[in-house]
Amino acid sequence: MEQGSGFSTSSNPSQLSRACLTRNLILAYQSFGVVYGDLSTSPLYVYSSTFAGKLQKHRTEEVVFGAFSLIFWTFTLIPLLKYVFIVLSADDNGEGGTFALYSLLCRHAKLSLLPNQQAADEELSAYRYGPSSHAVAPSQLKRFLERHKTLRTILLLVVLFGACMVIGDGVLTPAISVLSSVSGLQVTEAKLTNGTLLLIACAILVGLFALQHCGTHKVAFMFAPIVIIWLLSIFSIGLYNIIHWNPSIIRAISPHYVIKFFRVTGKDGWLSLGGILLAITGTEAMFADLGHFTALSIRIAFAFLIYPCLVVQYMGQAAFLSKNLNLFPNSFYDSIPDPVFWPVFVIATLAAIVGSQAVITATFSIVKQCHALGCFPRVKVVHTSKHIYGQIYIPEINWILMVLTLSITIGFRDTTLIGNAYGLACMTVMFVTTFLMALVIVFVWQKSILLAAPFLIFFWSVEGAYLTAAFIKVPQGGWVPLVLSAFFMIVMFVWHYGTRKKYNFDLHNKVSLKWLLGLGPSLGIVRVPGIGLIYSELATGVPAIFSHFVTNLPAFHKVLVFVCVKSVPVPYVSPEERFLIGRVCPRPYRMYRCIVRYGYKDIQKDDGDFENQLILNIAEFIQMEAEEPQFSSSESSSVDGRMAVISTRNIQSSIIVSGHEETGTSNSIYSSKSATLQSLRSVYEDENPQLRRRQVRFQLSPIPSMDPRVKEELIDLIQAKEAGVAYIMGHSYVKARRSSSYLKKLVIDIGYSFLRKNCRGPSVALNIPHISLIEVGMIYYV
Repeated sequence: MEQGSGFSTSSNPSQLSRACLTRNLILAYQSFGVVYGDLSTSPLYVYSSTFAGKLQKHRTEEVVFGAFSLIFWTFTLIPLLKYVFIVLSADDNGEGGTFALYSLLCRHAKLSLLPNQQAADEELSAYRYGPSSHAVAPSQLKRFLERHKTLRTILLLVVLFGACMVIGDGVLTPAISVLSSVSGLQVTEAKLTNGTLLLIACAILVGLFALQHCGTHKVAFMFAPIVIIWLLSIFSIGLYNIIHWNPSIIRAISPHYVIKFFRVTGKDGWLSLGGILLAITGTEAMFADLGHFTALSIRIAFAFLIYPCLVVQYMGQAAFLSKNLNLFPNSFYDSIPDPVFWPVFVIATLAAIVGSQAVITATFSIVKQCHALGCFPRVKVVHTSKHIYGQIYIPEINWILMVLTLSITIGFRDTTLIGNAYGLACMTVMFVTTFLMALVIVFVWQKSILLAAPFLIFFWSVEGAYLTAAFIKVPQGGWVPLVLSAFFMIVMFVWHYGTRKKYNFDLHNKVSLKWLLGLGPSLGIVRVPGIGLIYSELATGVPAIFSHFVTNLPAFHKVLVFVCVKSVPVPYVSPEERFLIGRVCPRPYRMYRCIVRYGYKDIQKDDGDFENQLILNIAEFIQMEAEEPQFSSSESSSVDGRMAVISTRNIQSSIIVSGHEETGTSNSIYSSKSATLQSLRSVYEDENPQLRRRQVRFQLSPIPSMDPRVKEELIDLIQAKEAGVAYIMGHSYVKARRSSSYLKKLVIDIGYSFLRKNCRGPSVALNIPHISLIEVGMIYYV
């Protein structure tokens, strides 16, 4: 191969770099519609919010210059220096956001609180992303954090608090963006009342949320051009205002004007920081949406278009205001030259919708990631794009966001009050990101604390000033994100606490393997043809619910598989590494364990092929166990012992698979089932065509050298599959013990019980066909 391509080696690097540059330029173009919609619409409300409070007493040209200087340096230090140059480098397999930072930390230091983690998870290719953590001796700080569970719990709470604030953003961004954009109508149509304006804003918001089920990909091709036209428009208007009104505004780039601003305004100037910080709201999207793009593409888009366009727009608006000191309430629309007012108004409204769309999509993603951490109730997740992995829609969350957004829009009716809430939410997320980033510098990048400390101190001092100013405005609307975050934090805590207690109950009440081995291969009951998939959250051991079956049922399936579907702290798990297969008892028992692993951004799609994949993986495991010495060294080593990652790519040599897309019930597959059950299944699948499964037949290929025991086991497996598959789950009721405290009873008996009753059932979440499901009731006293 090398010799064959030797003649073109000189041109290959340039071709590769050109292809890479082209790809990044295309991604940079696409990023405008997804990442920058929110950030680019900030000029609509920054100056009006900044000068809405006590700063009204200081409406002078010098103060306007100082306000612009503050905006310029804030925009340079946080989005440009912190995010573009530093934070974008801390990706997790290309993914960004607070969960990506937390995931990196959990893998490079033992900080995870997910209960069912195994050593095998560390062998995942995505797990080993980033610098090797074995090369450097663990620091004292790392050992200190790993040793104290309370500190690890606090770290998780900080991450969840940041996630709750992002959900708060999802409520506030549509409200402030749409309300600000339609407020431009009052500039030309003075007869429009606030009520009419509110009605128009609410109609746009209802339409925005109603269209979420379509997915952003349906209109994505429109998003990037809208934002680019918007950016070029505000750049042109800014440039016109600088030249026409006050070219000397360019001098305000000097930080000297920031000092003069605080010298003149004092405490009032500090309070106005709550309005200034709105210039950088939406910055977190650069990092949160990194997974759909590349760090380079986002950097190119920011450096070459976003940064210059927004800086010139803020400068132009300041130039206009310095000569029109009475036009602060609608400063953006007032600064637009009359001939281009209506085109800019239309583009502003569309850009506001695009910005809102991006934040709503990010909210869905955050909720999905919280669920993967075991911190959010099960919700319906719909994958909306065949081309963009990770574009999802969550109906329940969508309608909750819509109700909350409309409530805030109607309740406040004022962009300044909503801006106070919005600024607090955004700055809190940035504050959390800075803290996690400092830990990443030490634990993941393995740099000295002496390097992480200046980063933390510098950015916390800048963000802290804005955060304190935002907290002062809690009575004037700033309470909204705090209340929203408190509500979602309570939901997350109750769910996480109840789930942990339930898991610990299962862990401490596992069925004794000695007892199972004492029953013999028949388990003391009749073993009938078929496969029983017993679902449990346990990654090791046999769940307590299994003893209920053995002691109460007269017969059970010949092949039993204990299935555990779990999340691991990586964004995605490749299909080749998804299944982890092992044995629970010696070979004659025909009992296996299958652990199905998903990353925190993976989507469990119902492609109808799970059963077939599972059979292929177990068959491969049976052969691997016979061929590889470490698996077959002794019969006892297979008693709930070694597990293997199975890839089915090379399995065709021993198992012949033939199949077709099902158009009705296959009699050949279900020949051993009763006619009644076959007709029931037929009716069920006619009513639910989307749930039809791809039916395949498995046949053993003739291999003369195959071990007779392996052959017998594979034949049993194939025959069991043809007899049918049953899904067995525990229908659990979780209750607090009588001796529990009143608070624990409140959390478990009322809070957790309410969430379990009103969220999706585990069988629905796991895409289990209802006709094949067996549920057994069990009470957990935790």
